[in-house]
Amino acid sequence: MARAPGARRLEGLGVTIFSEMTRLAIAHGAINLGQGFPDFPGPDLVKEAAVLAIRADLNQYAPSHGLPRLRQAVARAFEQSYGHPVDPEVEVTVTTGATEGLHAALLALVDPGDEVIVFEPFYDAYLAQIRFAGGVPRPVTLWPPDWRFDPNELAAAFGPRTRAVIVNTPHNPTGKVFTHDELALVAALCQEYDVVAITDEVYDRILYDDAVHIPLATLPGMWERTITLNSTGKTFSMTGWKVGWAIASAPLTRAIRATHQFITFATATPFQEAMAVALEQAAESGYYAELAAAYAERRAVLHRALEATGLSVLPCRGSYFLLADASGLGFPDDVSLCRYLVTEVGVAAIPPSAFYADPARAPVLARFCFAKRLETLQAAAERLAGFAGMNASAPSARSVG
Repeated sequence: MARAPGARRLEGLGVTIFSEMTRLAIAHGAINLGQGFPDFPGPDLVKEAAVLAIRADLNQYAPSHGLPRLRQAVARAFEQSYGHPVDPEVEVTVTTGATEGLHAALLALVDPGDEVIVFEPFYDAYLAQIRFAGGVPRPVTLWPPDWRFDPNELAAAFGPRTRAVIVNTPHNPTGKVFTHDELALVAALCQEYDVVAITDEVYDRILYDDAVHIPLATLPGMWERTITLNSTGKTFSMTGWKVGWAIASAPLTRAIRATHQFITFATATPFQEAMAVALEQAAESGYYAELAAAYAERRAVLHRALEATGLSVLPCRGSYFLLADASGLGFPDDVSLCRYLVTEVGVAAIPPSAFYADPARAPVLARFCFAKRLETLQAAAERLAGFAGMNASAPSARSVG
């Protein structure tokens, strides 16, 4: 019998939920509040910087670990914001987005059979990339409505095979911002069990309600055992450029660079140059404050629209997502809810069960992205207004796909 095509590591990995819901949105003419990318342009300054870089013939390979100017801008921005000095020569690696940074980090750290702790719900790439590295995921659940974790469950997840823990703050899909006490517990366990923390901080500039982002790497004893991942895509509304980075101590950086050079080798040179310009000017121009204020307005618009349907909206203190609770509407699961929304209401959302190791554990929620133009959100609000009157008949549409 011929062997099935594809490696065993691909078992259980189908098309991502983002692709599936986008396909349905296109097929049904729905407003897509599912996949997390803006439908508005990024700053003109950044685009012009890329054009200038291209015209200046900065179009060949950059150094594998990144253009010096960008690495220096990353280091400077981190120190200015969080007070910890970063050596751009040996502690910063430019990656093709934070997702590639995570892949490089896991391949650098994890041997087959090593365990990696993740907080669920988690960004769907985490589970796949842990498996690609041969690791074993150990989920620790965040519980709604405020998405706290059980400290005893977290402590029990650490053991002799634990190699890494992934911490995403601000958190996708919940909007949770980890508190100092929560991070301190993670730090204490990492040090007790000699574990490396990998932090995904791509929404660190998008905060609300006086929330404060604290990089885990800045806690006592954590600089030498933390890999901090970030990206310009969310901050500058240019997700397609895929310019990210990993900040880590010199020994961890050497390991990351060893894998990164054989994954993508180098990220697009003119985009690196342009994002260096963006980082250099963002703090001085007040860009970060303007970004957070603009997203706060969008969050409020979508929040009102969802509440008007009778859905309960969960707290969001960071990122650009809102979760709405439909547990009382008769849907058997979140997938049927989201299929109904896209096919009958005309608004696409993401079912968070895609972010659980066991989808059956997921509550009946829908994740909506508000990184959209106000006109897009208002149009979605008009469609969602009809959802309240459709609730009674909604379960009859469960099988729509």
